[in-house]
Amino acid sequence: MHVSFDPWSPAFVADPYPAYAALRAAGRVHWFEPTGQWLIPHHSDVSALLRDRRLGRTYLHRFTHEEFGRTPPPAAHEPFTTLNGQGLLDLEAPDHPRIRRLVSKAFTPRTVENLAPTVRRLAAGLVDAFVAKGGGDLLAEVAEPLPVAVIAEMLGVPEEDRGPLRPWSAAICGMYELNPSEETAKAAVRASEEFSAYLRGLIAERRTAPGDDLISALIAAHDDGERLTEQEMVSTCVLLLNAGHEATVNTTVNGWRTLFHHPEQLAALRAAPALLPTAIEELLRYDTPLQLFERWVLDDIEVDGQVIGRGSEVALLFGSANRDPERFAESERLDLTRADNPHVTFGAGIHYCLGAPLARIELEASFGELLRKAPAMRMVAEPEWQPGYVIRGLKELVVEV
Repeated sequence: MHVSFDPWSPAFVADPYPAYAALRAAGRVHWFEPTGQWLIPHHSDVSALLRDRRLGRTYLHRFTHEEFGRTPPPAAHEPFTTLNGQGLLDLEAPDHPRIRRLVSKAFTPRTVENLAPTVRRLAAGLVDAFVAKGGGDLLAEVAEPLPVAVIAEMLGVPEEDRGPLRPWSAAICGMYELNPSEETAKAAVRASEEFSAYLRGLIAERRTAPGDDLISALIAAHDDGERLTEQEMVSTCVLLLNAGHEATVNTTVNGWRTLFHHPEQLAALRAAPALLPTAIEELLRYDTPLQLFERWVLDDIEVDGQVIGRGSEVALLFGSANRDPERFAESERLDLTRADNPHVTFGAGIHYCLGAPLARIELEASFGELLRKAPAMRMVAEPEWQPGYVIRGLKELVVEV
């Protein structure tokens, strides 16, 4: 029943939505032997399990690898394992609420609000340069540089040091794909070592000379005497870059590709720019950049009569949940005016994306600038998809203005 679910197939990656429809029609839960996971395709189940405390992003707060029936990661992966394992995304209580509370003292709504003028300035500069040369690769020249520059500014990374940030992030994120290769693991380990070393140096500088940046705020953040460890700060900064730009980059180019394929919706948006906030939410729903989110089963659960035992892993199919007709009217139709839009693109529960408000500001800024300054922008050729499925995006998006 899930023969069409093939996350390593270029054809599937290019358009997974027919396979999702087949999965939803066939049932609420499916065993997928190649990854040893239970696939969960329906919105109601994905939404509920994201909030279910019987599942976790890790199990090490309750069990050893051996007790949980899992093989420990290879010792050679340790730099990546430590970096990833101390980030908010892969922690559970008691560490997760403690770290999120401390990070939230530094990464406040006011911090995000104060960044908005910087985001708009950076977006305007990138789009002006892009329009002046008549277009090019929207991914490389607008979509990627904007969130990387915003997060670098937020962290206080000097401009001359920003070159490796995107390659480091891409190498580390390679480990989030299904069954990553050893070559991918080696690249992630190398990037973890280099990125961590760079951030430790930056943290040391800020300890002696604090600035008006997030790293200085993370150093200063405290709650009843509790502070972040250096490793927790390093892991937080890496997570902010990885999660904070991968989603924005891919939503930008995937979103523009979607608009080019729906010219009537694009024309409506160009005619009524006030639609932009709901349009962004619909583009996040329609072709979400994060297709799958994994959770460990810490205590037995049951989905549609199927018991999923402790030690299992579930794969929550965000892309499928966001097209579920049981939750979204005319779910396969792009509707930029859609008001009832509880998409799961940013997750839910305790792991709801901390950077979602900043991502929305970045997306509105770049889409708004392009709509105003490149009103006749069009796609030159149908783009190719990156091979990755979990974090799904284009290799490039060549346009002319």
